[in-house]
Amino acid sequence: MWPYFGVHTLLIVALTLSPATAAAQIDNDATGEDVYPPLWDLAPENLLDFLVKDKKIVINAWNYRERLGMYKNLLNSSAKYFTAFGSQNFGNVLWGLPLQHGWQFRTGRLADPSSVTSCGYEDGDLLCISVRSWWSCMNYYLAVIPFLGAVDAGLFGQLQYEIEILPPEERRADFCYSVADCRSRVPKLMDKWKAYFEYLLSTEHKGGSPATFSSFKLDDALGLMWTAHVASIAYALPKFQDSLKYLPDPEADFGEDWANAVDFIAATHFSTDLQTTNEFQTFLPQRMLTAEDVLPSISDFSPQQNRVLLSLRALHKANQLTGGLLLKIWRKAMSTEAGRKLGRKLIEDLA
Repeated sequence: MWPYFGVHTLLIVALTLSPATAAAQIDNDATGEDVYPPLWDLAPENLLDFLVKDKKIVINAWNYRERLGMYKNLLNSSAKYFTAFGSQNFGNVLWGLPLQHGWQFRTGRLADPSSVTSCGYEDGDLLCISVRSWWSCMNYYLAVIPFLGAVDAGLFGQLQYEIEILPPEERRADFCYSVADCRSRVPKLMDKWKAYFEYLLSTEHKGGSPATFSSFKLDDALGLMWTAHVASIAYALPKFQDSLKYLPDPEADFGEDWANAVDFIAATHFSTDLQTTNEFQTFLPQRMLTAEDVLPSISDFSPQQNRVLLSLRALHKANQLTGGLLLKIWRKAMSTEAGRKLGRKLIEDLA
């Protein structure tokens, strides 16, 4: 019964994704420049495009453009490993990170939810990322830690300068700011992200010209990437629990529901390439939820968006009621390549 219940519950989420609606919305929202995160062209694409001061590359991770630049450098430096999966680096599985960050920016989730400052607002500093935002603090561990893990692994080669991340104005002790600092504070997280990038590097055979990547396996790469991704969320969730107080209850619930759902998606080694991520983000709420929003009847959301939010809530509650057993059973079902293939197909066919 339990294995069936686990699959069935996840399918509730998948079933809300109508193929016809998905195709229509993708045509509108994910064509041309819209496939990229906002301001992608303006993000630093080379490490030396950031501020260089006192023999250090200094990055302000509390500025949207600069945090986006860390992702852009990761995408550019890992592009050669994904040439077999499409042109223009579209097959790179790291696209899920900047696209999610872009969605957070576009929907106002990186702005100061307490409204004490003008950080992140159009009439203030639009590119400012607020340390009071639960979303931005959670995202820090999916931006800075992967980036510094890549530096530590040698993805960018031998660097001429050290990397220094600027601290926020508040909660400085809740973050780390260099490879050495992060290795000291969050060694397990750094090891997991470093392992992903070391795997990419290990698949490159430089004997020939051009280099070949015959030992690269997408499922292995996805497994390492998702292991690190889930670990980042698991570490950050309790640390920033108190930041949820700034959010209306429906938005706070959605944030935790989404974090829970990622665990289920991760178990399938779901591919977070550019196209797939854009397709699925169509069904996420395109603004912050307010206290007046009641599921599944939010008038300015599509029926599909309402149902996705309701299904994410149901999945989270079911996992809580079973003491996490639902996720454990799902992970066991996804423990083989055949199981993961089936899990992905269940999602992809219904989306």
